[in-house]
Amino acid sequence: MTLATLNRILSKIRTLEPDEIDLLERTLHEQREASSYGYSVEEWRVQKALVEAGLMEKITPRCTESVLEFTPVPIIGKPLSETIIEERR
Repeated sequence: MTLATLNRILSKIRTLEPDEIDLLERTLHEQREASSYGYSVEEWRVQKALVEAGLMEKITPRCTESVLEFTPVPIIGKPLSETIIEERR
């Protein structure tokens, strides 16, 4: 963001009514809170709703590590997928 843009925003903020300032503060707080956990505001609202509904205990930070990072276990013989398919028949 350029300094000119920031100055325009700040000058607009100075003209806000008290209730508009309250709304702005709540919005900025929500944005800061969501981004600190790695979520967008929309995702954060869903997470909060799940906690409030009792479906989650707490909001945890978004996992930044790849879930796919693992070392495959070598097996001897035919592929495990073939064994599973045969056993289902």
